[in-house]
Amino acid sequence: MSTETSGTPKSPIVPTQLGLDDKFRFRCHKGIACFNKCCENIDIMLTPYDILRLKNRFGITSREFIDTYTVDFTMDGHGMPGLKLKTREGSTACINLTPEGCGVYPDRPAACRYYALGLVSMRRKDSPIEEDSYFVVREDHCLGHNEPQLQTVRDYRKEQGVDIYDEINHEWRQIILKKRSSGPTVGRPSQRSFELFFLASYDIDGFRAFVASSGFNDVFDIEPSFKHELMQDEAKLLKFGFRLLKQVLFGEKTIALKPDAAHKRIERYAQRQAASLAGRAEELAAAHDKLYESLGE
Repeated sequence: MSTETSGTPKSPIVPTQLGLDDKFRFRCHKGIACFNKCCENIDIMLTPYDILRLKNRFGITSREFIDTYTVDFTMDGHGMPGLKLKTREGSTACINLTPEGCGVYPDRPAACRYYALGLVSMRRKDSPIEEDSYFVVREDHCLGHNEPQLQTVRDYRKEQGVDIYDEINHEWRQIILKKRSSGPTVGRPSQRSFELFFLASYDIDGFRAFVASSGFNDVFDIEPSFKHELMQDEAKLLKFGFRLLKQVLFGEKTIALKPDAAHKRIERYAQRQAASLAGRAEELAAAHDKLYESLGE
């Protein structure tokens, strides 16, 4: 006897864990009756490498891509910032959907490449290593599960070009997983930490400028040749950003500091405070001037 009650939504997730060499039945192609249906109702969380690929495809900056093609959301109760792909105005359809299919297919996000598979990463509290497992997502509209094609998870990932996405996003996923699994032991990151998380994760052009800045150079001990590589290779810059986030969020010593880094930071703080006080003094003087002028009227 079924224990489901009327009105209870049925989960599209098939509750069977799959490994890389387990097989599942699925094929999507242009001739299938449900073609494009999955793109008409999307909820796609973007990863850092998704954004890098898409902004380069459109030939725009990461900031322009964020402003034009994404909506923001929070990934946890502390407010960790995330981005989702924007839908068409007044619709749940993907902004990149065309009658012929995906308009950005060669650079489509990782979530689109995985469909109709889901990926779950878990890390036990007593283990530093996360474990990946896969499951089938079987939505009512999708007829691809009725196709005769049978393949392993490993082969499907290779066919869909998922490997490069997972390889580059790996450390970023570790950060998200560690933040969630650590809970109160990590605590709530500061607003400045969240701003750096957003910059390093999503705004690669802004992060490049940050790494190239004199302030960054004053603090972090990086070989000039490696820094040059970071300026030229966006994927390498992303991975470097994830290392920096581990240092900022969790205190991991991933990037060497210069011996006088603490002194330089204190010096810059004092300069900012002095500038702030000077600015307040000017504002106060201007307010006094306006007061005196009003008294003379």
